[in-house]
Amino acid sequence: MRPFSYTRPATTDAATREKGQGATLLAGGTNLLDLMKLQVMHPDRLVDINRISGLHDITTDPAGNTHIGALVTNSDTAAHPHILRHYPVLSHAIVAGASGQIRNMATTGGNLMQRTRCLAFYDMAAACNKRQPGSGCDAMGGGNRMNAVIGGSDHCIAVNPSDMAVALRLLDARIRTRQASGQEREIPMADFHRLPGDTPQVETALQSDEMIVAVVLPPAPVGRSTYRKVRDRASYAFALVSVAAIVQARQGQFTHVRFAFGGIAPRPWRVEEAEQTLTGQKISRDALSHAADIALAGAQGHGDNDFKIPLARRTLIQVLATLSREDDSD
Repeated sequence: MRPFSYTRPATTDAATREKGQGATLLAGGTNLLDLMKLQVMHPDRLVDINRISGLHDITTDPAGNTHIGALVTNSDTAAHPHILRHYPVLSHAIVAGASGQIRNMATTGGNLMQRTRCLAFYDMAAACNKRQPGSGCDAMGGGNRMNAVIGGSDHCIAVNPSDMAVALRLLDARIRTRQASGQEREIPMADFHRLPGDTPQVETALQSDEMIVAVVLPPAPVGRSTYRKVRDRASYAFALVSVAAIVQARQGQFTHVRFAFGGIAPRPWRVEEAEQTLTGQKISRDALSHAADIALAGAQGHGDNDFKIPLARRTLIQVLATLSREDDSD
């Protein structure tokens, strides 16, 4: 690990000023420190934000929105009574996402900012446009079992590794941020993670002097929800394919459906057009198959990960069929 300076500011203003000058923010460090040890990342300055007050709480406002501070640990979010009652799919996704030890350290903001687990990104001997722009993408030629089948580009097929982010996309979360100027804004979860295009090194919509201060959840949608994660082993492992879904069905028809994929794209993958095709439709295999066609339109494997497309399709259909049967029985 290369030498670096280390500071612990007490305010977001101080942290964002240092970030704007090229420093890297440190929260739980569950991803960043690993990358530093492997020389994948080698920041000269680390800014530990854990002493900043006001970022460790889960609160609600009069409009019914829930605010999860950037420094709330994943364990605390998953176990919080309000989250369990109103947003169980978020709790399920977090618990599916990592070991208990990692959840005890990982934070809301850090989870959203974690880097891809692409083998080429981690291998310093491999070409990776995300790590070194313009060097190429060795994942295209093989070793891409975990990589994206949709949303990628000729420059990068790295996949977003976060389970929590899939649930947040499903719930129409907004990411509240603060800049060094003191200005705050809210970024829709749909726009927070960028597709790679020809600049895969630019992974989020954050400005250079901007940091996450909270995640804002609107009032929870009505319906049954679940998070289904398909992985190589039952213990801690990244998703091959995951599906977060909420379904409301009555009298054999879908009345409200939303779903998002994880493990198949550079960001949580949600296609509202596919959801809308199910609204008012009779619950049937044909209807679910048609929605899957729309959701996965344009998906393309790269050899080792070809299996992800039929796996994503089957997982989605199974999840929606199960939720619709349960909900229709109420």
